[in-house]
Amino acid sequence: MIEGEGSDQSFEIKADRFADIQVLRYRAPGFDQLTLQQKKLAYYLAEAGLSGRDIFYDQRYKHNLRVRKTLEGILKSYEGNRQSPDFEKFLVYARRVFFANGIHHHYSNTKMLPDFSREYFRELLEKSDLSKLPLAGKPIEDFRALIEPVIFDPKVAAKVVDLSADVDNVTASASNFYEGVTEQEVEAYYEALRKKSGNPRLSHGLNSKVVKENGEVREKVWKVGGMYSAAIERIVFWLEKAVTVAETEEQRDSLRHLIEYYKTGDLQKFDEHCIAWVKDTKSRIDAVNGFIEVYQDPMQKKGSFESVVSLRDEEASRRIDTISQSAQWFEDHSPIKPEHKKKNVVGISAKVITVVSEVGDSAPATPVGINLPNAEWIREQHGSKSVTIGNIMAAYNEVRSRSPMIDEFGATPEIIERVKKHGALARTLHVDMHEVIGHASGQINPGVGNTDKTLKGYAGTLEEARADLVALYYALDPKLLEIGVMPSMEVGKADYDSYILEGLMTQLYRVEPGHDLEEAHMRNRQLVSAWAYEKGLGERVIERSQREGKTYFKVNDYEKLRKIFGELLREIQRIKSEGDYEAGKNLVETYGVKVDQELLKEVHLRYKPLNIAPYMGFIQPRLVPVTNEQTGEIREIKIEYPTDFIGQMLEYADKYSYLPIEN
Repeated sequence: MIEGEGSDQSFEIKADRFADIQVLRYRAPGFDQLTLQQKKLAYYLAEAGLSGRDIFYDQRYKHNLRVRKTLEGILKSYEGNRQSPDFEKFLVYARRVFFANGIHHHYSNTKMLPDFSREYFRELLEKSDLSKLPLAGKPIEDFRALIEPVIFDPKVAAKVVDLSADVDNVTASASNFYEGVTEQEVEAYYEALRKKSGNPRLSHGLNSKVVKENGEVREKVWKVGGMYSAAIERIVFWLEKAVTVAETEEQRDSLRHLIEYYKTGDLQKFDEHCIAWVKDTKSRIDAVNGFIEVYQDPMQKKGSFESVVSLRDEEASRRIDTISQSAQWFEDHSPIKPEHKKKNVVGISAKVITVVSEVGDSAPATPVGINLPNAEWIREQHGSKSVTIGNIMAAYNEVRSRSPMIDEFGATPEIIERVKKHGALARTLHVDMHEVIGHASGQINPGVGNTDKTLKGYAGTLEEARADLVALYYALDPKLLEIGVMPSMEVGKADYDSYILEGLMTQLYRVEPGHDLEEAHMRNRQLVSAWAYEKGLGERVIERSQREGKTYFKVNDYEKLRKIFGELLREIQRIKSEGDYEAGKNLVETYGVKVDQELLKEVHLRYKPLNIAPYMGFIQPRLVPVTNEQTGEIREIKIEYPTDFIGQMLEYADKYSYLPIEN
């Protein structure tokens, strides 16, 4: 184990394993070479992110903080037998809640139920220090009556996000973005707000909860003095410190606009922050901070809190920058309709980053790439930033390189060998293109609204499918050889092999028997793969076969598959550009939702002896200031790499618990 850079000892990536989770650690190479000013900036931005940790818990479900603080209180003070099988089951449940930022699975959206009984839970409470529990002045009996159904009843808050086609998605979802309102009331409220505001380009609803009080629908805005104020005040405190050590004037402007946004809740300020953030391409240290992605909202409006603090990987960024420099070429040669192409692809900056701190919607489970801002008009007029998270990809690739998965599911020795040899680069290039030329491509027709309005709950799945299809279409283009980012077409073929296998089969290991797909990225991958499989059936472009009772999928014709990907890209871009809700709904519901249950059972059966966790996430590095004893001035920032997942969660609880249990 190492606690910093510069050690000759090996760095152990794997840290903890429980349920369906493998917890990893990641290195942050390059941090020690930063200037003191850059290290201070990273530290202040990391503290700003950690200060908002409670927000994401509360956004995911209104009782999450109550549950989390109960688990923390038991972990800190339980005086019973900590070696018993029941306590081990409690530890597994606690770790699952910490990993998921709440009681719902981080990926499948379904409620996670503990393996221990209510009776044992009562014993845990009885043998714990009541002062450590979030009783909020209630007798323990009343507290139990409130919290036990939340933890144990499968019918209470069954799904954090329910995107089923035949239900009111707002009332069926447990996420804490709406209370007392229906889907229809939310749509009517925002339609009226758009007309009243006079600025339809604003991301209406991004930073608020919608409630009905005294028969009136209104917003509770997340800002200083509003909802989540206590945490946001701490975020602002650290952002103001970050301003003092900003690297560029553009970065300083970006942070100032973000601070004003947090103070006022004014969405115009957030747009100004995003524009300034896009312009800042020279800073080595960068951060995403705010209410960003809308996947946790069934209406695709509300932004979940997240923070990603990073430093640019100068050497690796040359690869992704090469792709971004050809962005106009990729747009011009796309198979989408000419009227849906951007005539002028502007301001795409691309880089590989090394993450040093992630919080909220980006941790412990993390993205491997980011393309922001999400506002379509800013992307079209001012550009976007696209990043691949290099050190996270490196950690994943290191674990996958040892995985026996492809040996079990690969259809032929040739495919197995190709994926082993080229899979890591194929995944990296796929993420690069997904973020740089995928999300940044295409345009919405004049007069057509944002996708949260036109495509509603299907917007996220369709957007991820669109970006994946751009990456897949160009994975077999000679242009990648020409610009020097890919050594041979074998890399592109490895991308096709891996994508089809995951989309049609191996990702089913993440789905419980009897369930369908809930998460947007999983729906996207199955949609793309299943549509391509069906369209190529006549020519056996993708072949499904049985061998010794096992199912295999094999790509027979890579060029024909590329053309099929192009056809689907053309259609999904049309759906987005024209706001064709019915066509989008039909695509997702037909190809992206329903699961072949027999195949699912087979996948689980074949995965079990491999001992592979379906999901991975990370313990975060710790940034530690070293101060001058006389002046109190920071003279150094050390980076440490903790090894204890629960220990980090309890450390965060002690240092960053700013919100009450009810907000």
